Amino acid sequence: MKIILLGEPMGLFMAEETGPLSQAGRFTASIAGAEYNVAVGLARLGHTPAYCTRLGDDPMGRRILDGMEKNGIDQSLVMTVPGEHTGLMLKSAVEKGDPEIAYYRQGSAASKITPQDIDGLDLFGCERLHVTGVFPAVSPSALGAVRRLVSRALALDIAVSFDPNLRPQLWESEAQMAGTLNSLAENAETVLPGVSEGKILTGESSPEGIAAFYHRLGVKNVVVKLGGDGAFWSVKDSVSGYAPGVPVEKIVDTVGAGDGFAAGVVSALAEGLSLAEAARRGNAMGAIQISHKSDNEGLPTRQQLEAVLSAGRVPPTKN
Repeated sequence: MKIILLGEPMGLFMAEETGPLSQAGRFTASIAGAEYNVAVGLARLGHTPAYCTRLGDDPMGRRILDGMEKNGIDQSLVMTVPGEHTGLMLKSAVEKGDPEIAYYRQGSAASKITPQDIDGLDLFGCERLHVTGVFPAVSPSALGAVRRLVSRALALDIAVSFDPNLRPQLWESEAQMAGTLNSLAENAETVLPGVSEGKILTGESSPEGIAAFYHRLGVKNVVVKLGGDGAFWSVKDSVSGYAPGVPVEKIVDTVGAGDGFAAGVVSALAEGLSLAEAARRGNAMGAIQISHKSDNEGLPTRQQLEAVLSAGRVPPTKN
């Protein structure tokens, strides 16, 4: 199944030694970006993700195109723009907890995307659209592009999934962030907030309350991520429940967990599985990812996913 993603893939430089980024001397190059991570996860499971973005005609843009090719990501919706630059980010190495992140994406090629760029895209054969709350925060024109693509998807009966994926540092205020992202969420079939994100966006303190908020906006499916405790899932005017977390013997890097979760849920729904089954797959995908370095290199093949689901846990990795 062909699934569209809209966002900004970036060059990622990961520190090889623990400590603050300002003291790091050696880095390993990779590729990052919330939507890119989801695309990799979908491709590993046999789906065809079509990534819509703009890249600079520069070394990092070419690295990203090469990464898409190697990971089986459809590049037909990628616009390469001479004279513009591709965004970058740095990530520290940590023994535990969340790493330090530094972004260099202001004025990037992707941030200059416009609604008019979206109008020219051929969406034939696309069956789902996945967007996050990251790209709308990058620039006003990026927000406009997201809105236009969602509008086009709805007109074509393409189901939309939305992961709020909060980046408060990219917004003028929390109120602006919540208002904008909730206005995007109300057009989605499926919304995937983390429980802490849901509290900020809805004012509700429980997973059930967060789900009810989005159901009132018209959202059919809500899956609230609970970290190691799993996820709460709810279908509007129907069933709900909890999907238990998948134990991880060794947590290596927490970045990308939510993106792995999203890839699990979106792929399961694309295959016609129930929301309960989708939440279970999402939990496993997120757990597998945090047992690896990088933002997406640990995302599993279908065989690896099934092995974890059967075992009910994620074994330690060599990295």
